[in-house]
Amino acid sequence: MNCDNDEAWQLASAIVERQGEVEGCEVILCPPATALTTVSAAIEDTNIGLGAQNIFWAEQGAYTGELSGPMLRSCGCEYVIIGHSERRGRFGAPAEDFTAELQKVFGDTDASVNLKIKAALSYDLIPIVCVGELLAERQATQTDMVVKGQVQAAIDGLSADQVSQIIFAYEPVWAIGTGEVCDADEANRVLGLIRETLAEVVGAEAAEQMRILYGGSVKPDNVYGLMVQPEIDGGLVGGASLKADSFCELIVVAAEAK
Repeated sequence: MNCDNDEAWQLASAIVERQGEVEGCEVILCPPATALTTVSAAIEDTNIGLGAQNIFWAEQGAYTGELSGPMLRSCGCEYVIIGHSERRGRFGAPAEDFTAELQKVFGDTDASVNLKIKAALSYDLIPIVCVGELLAERQATQTDMVVKGQVQAAIDGLSADQVSQIIFAYEPVWAIGTGEVCDADEANRVLGLIRETLAEVVGAEAAEQMRILYGGSVKPDNVYGLMVQPEIDGGLVGGASLKADSFCELIVVAAEAK
């Protein structure tokens, strides 16, 4: 929840200006819903994609405040983030004003994430699906169980062709917005687990072609070590995307690493 329309225009325009110098790296911007049309105009006639931060599973109806697939498509969206830890109500280090009740209010479940993925695919939106464990779950050696369970729940009821269209992002919740970053080797291992889980549905060859990202305090000073890992195909970037200089530096380094 950052950037009004003027700020979004300025940021997206600055990214367009700088990113034009980089080849071999796909870039997607996912602004708040209020800035989708603004950013769509700013990136027009570029190779930068547009994504939303959330979607509702119904096409229309009495769902005040929600956004449907057709609405997002009409804003120019091609992608949508689904199941981010903040939407799931899974917080690694919540701010003081995040009460337990507030977490419950907008927390997605595995079931709602599945419904949103199906809705996105039905409207030709590419889902960027987030999975990841809490610090307590990692300390209890439950990372693999939690992550694999979230992936399996996300793709439940989908065909192999549908699953192959999804982008997954591993976000260890304890690393989001905390300045902590998962060790690159460990992040690579967990992404490999995600790919193995997907291969059970789509086959090894198709799973190898799927894009799996790492998210969690990705910065210019750690992105190279992450991007040289064989399982990590890209980054889901938070705070470092709010400044054109740092975000575009990420793009340059990621392209070099790959």
